[in-house]
Amino acid sequence: MKEITTTELQQLVEQGQQLNLVDVRESDEVAQGVIPGAIHIPLGEVPERLDELDKAKSYIMICRSGGRSGRATAFLDAEGYDVTNMVGGMLEWAGATE
Repeated sequence: MKEITTTELQQLVEQGQQLNLVDVRESDEVAQGVIPGAIHIPLGEVPERLDELDKAKSYIMICRSGGRSGRATAFLDAEGYDVTNMVGGMLEWAGATE
């Protein structure tokens, strides 16, 4: 499984990289703040919302600590998507949120 640290991702965001971020936390968690530009697809909805993701794009999966995003990454990887898990999750994220 491909992984990226919160520090590495923060650097990419601050450099203005065009990234496809998917936050798989629950709605109440997302209400506390998300990385700018991230789309919200709760982990339990990922299988039924695959049509919202493009296999030609790369995605970085985000959750609170890295566990749920790891499960989403493994699932999507098995489905043929190019996905990377943000290890440490939002607990370790020091960058901007919206």
